[in-house]
Amino acid sequence: MPRPAAWRLSPDTYPIREQVQTRYQDLDTNGHLNNVAFAALFETSRVRMNRALGMWDKVDGFRAVVARNEINYLTEGSFPDPVEIAIGIGRIGNRSWDMLAVMLQNGQPIATCDTVIVMTAPVGETLPLALRERLEELGVNED
Repeated sequence: MPRPAAWRLSPDTYPIREQVQTRYQDLDTNGHLNNVAFAALFETSRVRMNRALGMWDKVDGFRAVVARNEINYLTEGSFPDPVEIAIGIGRIGNRSWDMLAVMLQNGQPIATCDTVIVMTAPVGETLPLALRERLEELGVNED
């Protein structure tokens, strides 16, 4: 795997940053955060961000699902130190958007995550304008 671009590893690239506590049960037999823990930590931030967009609280039939989730492990993570997850929006399509994130521990990047979210309902419609505008506001800064 080639090393990610420098902008992907800087938390300043992303509009949202949060600290998430690691747990003892996240460890593998070598005492490092296991791959499932990495996925769950990223998922926590991704779900919080998506819920903050407000679309899941509506009753108009809007639905979206994860279509692809790719995690690139850069180095080992450990317990008990928390991780910082920085997250934002990448590409926005007609019915989908990319969520890009980096996980840092003690200031060092330990993983990146790229997730594609696809709108499944209402069928045949594009992303609601209000959602598209909010996604654009939360875009990553690749500079």
